[in-house]
Amino acid sequence: MPESTAHDAALNHIYSLLVAWAARLANGARIARNLAFRWLPEHPKTGLDPDVSILMPGPADFDDLASVRLWEPGRAPPPFAVEVVSGGHPYKDYARVHEGYAAMGVAELLVFDPMLFGPKALGGPVALQLWQRDVSGAFERVHFGNDPVYSKVLDAWISAEGRQLRISDDRAATRLWPTQVDEARRAAAAARGEAAQAQAEAERSKAEAERSKAEAERSKAEARALREARERELSLRQELEQKIRELEALGRKRS
Repeated sequence: MPESTAHDAALNHIYSLLVAWAARLANGARIARNLAFRWLPEHPKTGLDPDVSILMPGPADFDDLASVRLWEPGRAPPPFAVEVVSGGHPYKDYARVHEGYAAMGVAELLVFDPMLFGPKALGGPVALQLWQRDVSGAFERVHFGNDPVYSKVLDAWISAEGRQLRISDDRAATRLWPTQVDEARRAAAAARGEAAQAQAEAERSKAEAERSKAEAERSKAEARALREARERELSLRQELEQKIRELEALGRKRS
């Protein structure tokens, strides 16, 4: 179904957060948008297409996936899925969306309502809903509100700031997870820092080389001056000795 630009922006941000997380941890997870999941072999066209889902570990053929048929060998339901509420069907996301995810076998379902479309008749609107599967296998809603909520799958806190979902290592959201763009900016800043450091080091090396060269030239000049002084001293001594010999010879003649 067509979606608004605000809905798409919210999804892009969540997708970028999770892709950066998977790359940062190198945990084998892959992140999908609108990937079809099917779990009833007798109804192969019936299932769910989560707005965002985590496949962990991601299958070897992830880059070529058109759908995930859970009855096939090696396929598993996503441990974590996200639905972003849209104005076209808010009742579904508040009343019955969890039923399909429960049947699919998802461990956690996050329902994010960035534009607060949730119907008042169903207790809405609220920014965050979180459904979790407990140890008995029951799929229950553990959070319904605007406060931060802890995700067991992500081992992180989820909160909302306006139309943007935030994921952080702490409840106060002081250690926010970066997006792909944030990571790229950090990498670029780090690269610029390394380049500046390398340039500064090169300049220091150049200056040191120039100082060493100047010192060598000074030493060479001093050695040359010393050599020339010794040569002049030797020449003067020789001249003096020659004059002494001449005077001694002249004295002998007079005597």
